[in-house]
Amino acid sequence: MAQVLPAERDLRRVIGDGDAVPDGEVDGLTEQDLLELYRSLVLLRTYDERSVVYHRQGRIGTYAIFWNHEAMQAGSVYALEDEDWIFPSYRESAIALLRGMPASVILQWWRGHPSGWWNPADYNVAAICVPIATHVPHAAGLAWGKKLRGESAVAIAYFGDGATSEGAFHEGANFAAVTGAPLVLFCNNNQWAISTPITAQTRAKALVDKAVGYGIPGIRVDGGDVLAVYEATREAVARARTGGGPTMIEAVTYRAAPHATADDPSAYIDLARVEEETRNECVGRYERYLERLGIAVDPQIKVKAQETMRRGIAEAEAEPPADMSLVFDHAHVEPLPSFESELRELRGG
Repeated sequence: MAQVLPAERDLRRVIGDGDAVPDGEVDGLTEQDLLELYRSLVLLRTYDERSVVYHRQGRIGTYAIFWNHEAMQAGSVYALEDEDWIFPSYRESAIALLRGMPASVILQWWRGHPSGWWNPADYNVAAICVPIATHVPHAAGLAWGKKLRGESAVAIAYFGDGATSEGAFHEGANFAAVTGAPLVLFCNNNQWAISTPITAQTRAKALVDKAVGYGIPGIRVDGGDVLAVYEATREAVARARTGGGPTMIEAVTYRAAPHATADDPSAYIDLARVEEETRNECVGRYERYLERLGIAVDPQIKVKAQETMRRGIAEAEAEPPADMSLVFDHAHVEPLPSFESELRELRGG
């Protein structure tokens, strides 16, 4: 079971440090489950690291890095059923890989190609949300709709700490609470909203305290501990599925990479803290946990993840350029008179 760290204000943790802090365990997880979580972590880590390289090579556009956020994504998704819906922000751009989406589709999204979009119903994964927190009301609405239909599906919305300062977050949280929607509000608190530190955006002692105003229970968890995240999400999902309404999870970590490939964090970040967090990053931390349990990790897990990414970029780059008329086709019911000449200009005619 999860431990509670008093010094971290009730921050749950399962994985210890192999020394002073003992390891815990999560009821119901088999060795196979533990290895599946590891595969998910490695796949996400490989996607993120390769995407940064692809950006530097000019093969994808500006990219939002999620290095050391993998435990939050893998642990929470593993607590869901296939019928449950995922509403990602840009920091969770690759989360649909865990639902079987081809890597090429997500890479194409970052390349700005039309093939980088999907039918959300195919994977129960909504479109990646770039505007901050605007997808929270969408997730609340879908969850409420599932409840009205008597369906058992749950929705989970991912957002950063900065989103809790946006009106859309509060509207979505309040709506979900009032309707009793089966929703999990998952905040990845990496303590930076681009260059704005958490101390400059709220006076709350913990972001999860914001749930109290809406009558929503909250759980605060170590965001670098994939097992603690899984356990907390499993509880929230079970509560939602049995009619208990929404729960907010605040997964606390520290952003050890730039906000995005266009960002230079050296002007504002705590470099000493980054070094500390990098040494204890979530994938290596979990590997050491498995080693202490005596669970062997197949080296082919990393090889297969790398092959997935190589195949994904090859498939993405094999797509023909998009027809420029797509820019205009769905802009207006009745095309503007200027469209024809503007399209000719775009095509260089």
